[in-house]
Amino acid sequence: MIRLLIFIALVFLAALGSAWIADRPGLITLQWEGRAIDIELLPALVGLVVLLIIAIVLWNLALFLLRSPDLFGRFMRRRRKDRGYDAVSKSMLALGVGDADQAMRHGRDAAKLLPNEPATAVLLAQSAQLAGKHDEARARFEAMLEDPALNPVGLHGLYIEAERLNEPVAARHYAEEAMKRVPGLDWAGRAVLGYQAVAGDWGEAIKTLERNYAAKLIDKKTFRRHKAVLLTAHAQDLEDRDPDLARQKATEAHGLAAGLVPAAVLAARLGTRRGDIRKAMKAIETTWKQGPHPELAEAYAFVRNGDSAQDRLKRVRSLASLRAHNAEGALAVARAALETGEWELARTQMKSVMRQSPTRRAFLLMADLEERQHGDRGRVREWLARAVRAPADPAWVADGVVSEAWSPVSPVDGRLDAFKWETPPEAIDHRDDSLEALDDALLDALPPVAAAATLEMDAGMGAGVSVADVPPATPVAELQADAPADGGDSDPANAEAPAPPDMHGAGHDAASDDTSPAASATDDLKAGHAQSADGKPGASEMADGERAAPVPADSAPGAAAGGTDNDKADGAKDEATRPSSDAGPASKQGEPDLSKPIEFPLKHMPDDPGPGDDEDIAEKKPGYRFFN
Repeated sequence: MIRLLIFIALVFLAALGSAWIADRPGLITLQWEGRAIDIELLPALVGLVVLLIIAIVLWNLALFLLRSPDLFGRFMRRRRKDRGYDAVSKSMLALGVGDADQAMRHGRDAAKLLPNEPATAVLLAQSAQLAGKHDEARARFEAMLEDPALNPVGLHGLYIEAERLNEPVAARHYAEEAMKRVPGLDWAGRAVLGYQAVAGDWGEAIKTLERNYAAKLIDKKTFRRHKAVLLTAHAQDLEDRDPDLARQKATEAHGLAAGLVPAAVLAARLGTRRGDIRKAMKAIETTWKQGPHPELAEAYAFVRNGDSAQDRLKRVRSLASLRAHNAEGALAVARAALETGEWELARTQMKSVMRQSPTRRAFLLMADLEERQHGDRGRVREWLARAVRAPADPAWVADGVVSEAWSPVSPVDGRLDAFKWETPPEAIDHRDDSLEALDDALLDALPPVAAAATLEMDAGMGAGVSVADVPPATPVAELQADAPADGGDSDPANAEAPAPPDMHGAGHDAASDDTSPAASATDDLKAGHAQSADGKPGASEMADGERAAPVPADSAPGAAAGGTDNDKADGAKDEATRPSSDAGPASKQGEPDLSKPIEFPLKHMPDDPGPGDDEDIAEKKPGYRFFN
């Protein structure tokens, strides 16, 4: 718009000047060689302008003719450069799509058209690398080292080739050289830091990390976390050689990253060795508030040497209260209560764990609780069986590698701070619906009667007998509930005898609980009976839906043929006072005594024929035995 206004103003001034000259006519007289030429002023000015224009045109034409060779050469050079850059563009596009042959061909064309262009050397080297011609690629990268502009590119290419050939020493050398040439080079800084950390050169790794932070390659949060990881690793190496320096580094690491569990555990352990219990506990409590961890709970429990189990339990309960309703805290309290023998507290905590995080550790701890409190091998085996199918517990995982101990770098690619406390990848999709069917009866303690019967059986059995081999004692209340109300004679075929209770202490049909090890063992024993001594069908021949009451070992004639004479005498004595086997389970004649639980005394191993001479063993006749 401004240019248009200027143009209009100039035209207006020209018109105004022409009008002014026209209003003032005059003559211009030119005398040359005795001649006089008179010209009016306006035509004279127009002719002068035309002559000026012609002179300018002729001058430019003369200059063009003089410069034509140079202009022609410049045109050819520009055309060649355009073709070269076009070849460079095509070569880069071929590299982008992974076409090594086209990239190499266009790269060579570009090198011919642009002999002094650095990009062509890079294209040819990368094309050879993509085509798998590694010897040619290394030669081209080494040639770049002579050019200051291409030196970092050559170092990077040689670093990649060293990584491909698994040459960490050469790769680290090229990365360090590149970092010296270009201090703010991202790949060189990260590579050098990784190699120093893998080699355990913690002091130099911290210096490299600080240089990377100064070059703004990482942010402040990452810098603090990585420095804490390096300080923790350095403190672990110094723990045995220089505990004081290790404690300083561990404390500094805990201050930089309070959520780093290994730093807190190491700082607490070194503080305990020095006797600074309060600071050690404070470090663990700070990290526990950010994220409970089993290593923190263990370190907190043993933060003071020589404490009793009750003191450790009290301390762990205080730690768990910092993060209420947490599975790790409940597990720690349950483990401490197990050591002090407070079974009810341990069982209460385990109920909370089972509803929040039923993992293998929880099931194994329940098995330990059952064994210590009741010695109930049946329940122990059931908890162990559930532990096999339970989801895996969290562990230290880095790049798919599961480790029991924390490490500062990944064992796969050397990445710093790669290990995370999480569920292993192969166990994430693990799901077993049977684990969700945990009823309160399984988590509760055994009734007193059932627990006493279990302990009596364990005391009476030999070292090679398991709980599943013998049906447990039936509580009195359950026998009375299963007995007929009228107490008279009843048809044995129609009567429903009380079934052997499972290891939980509750009698139920063996067919309704296939997962109980004790019930399975009892069914196998019943199926092995051929028939009773009086000719009645055994438990394996009874009609479907009927239950067979466990028969004491001394109820069969002969009392396990092949036993000692004392056993036979005791069997005969008991036979005289025992009601007839033809009577129903609750017949009036010889009604069983329900005042105490049924017991199964074993005086020798089930498969042991008893202490008899060889002649007695040879003369024994096959008879009815409880264990067949």
